[in-house]
Amino acid sequence: MPEQLTIEERQKLEQRLYELKQEHRDLDDVINRILHAPDVEELQLKRFKKRKLMLKDTIARIEDNLIPDILA
Repeated sequence: MPEQLTIEERQKLEQRLYELKQEHRDLDDVINRILHAPDVEELQLKRFKKRKLMLKDTIARIEDNLIPDILA
C-alpha cells in the first residue's frame, strides 16, 4: 500500500498539476493556430502534438497520485 502524501507533497503536486494543465491548454491554442495557418509546418505540428500527449499522460499520473484509489 503506497504511503499517504504529506500536505507539502500534495501542495507541490497540485501546483505542478495546475502548471501542466495550463501548458496543455496553451499547446491546444498553438496547435489550433498552426492548423488554421496557410503554411502549416507539419514537423512543428507533430512535435507540439507529441508534447501535448506527454503532458496528458503526466497529468493523469499526478491526478492518480492525488486521488486515492477507492478500491484499494
